[in-house]
Amino acid sequence: MALVTIAKTGDTAPGTITVHEVGGNRIALCNVNGRFYAIDDVCTHDGGPLDQGQLEDNLVECPRHGARFDVTTGRPMTLPAVRPVKTYPVQIEGDDIKVDVSS
Repeated sequence: MALVTIAKTGDTAPGTITVHEVGGNRIALCNVNGRFYAIDDVCTHDGGPLDQGQLEDNLVECPRHGARFDVTTGRPMTLPAVRPVKTYPVQIEGDDIKVDVSS
């Protein structure tokens, strides 16, 4: 397990997404009602930046073509995306948000 601290719990407000560079990858940290989820910041349909899309409940919508992903599982929920986005396990220690980048 390779846990990396990427943010503090107060850095990402509920209903928002922040992006963090980890080992050359852009990870989108999503706050869904106080629970944090980490996904690749890349739409699997065309490579669009998911952090620039809308986060509504647990779904993020790609701003380019409207593909929606469940940030809790990475599953695509609407076309045109058919492949899931990569997810990363998140751990909270105090006010540190840590992501397991080994998966």
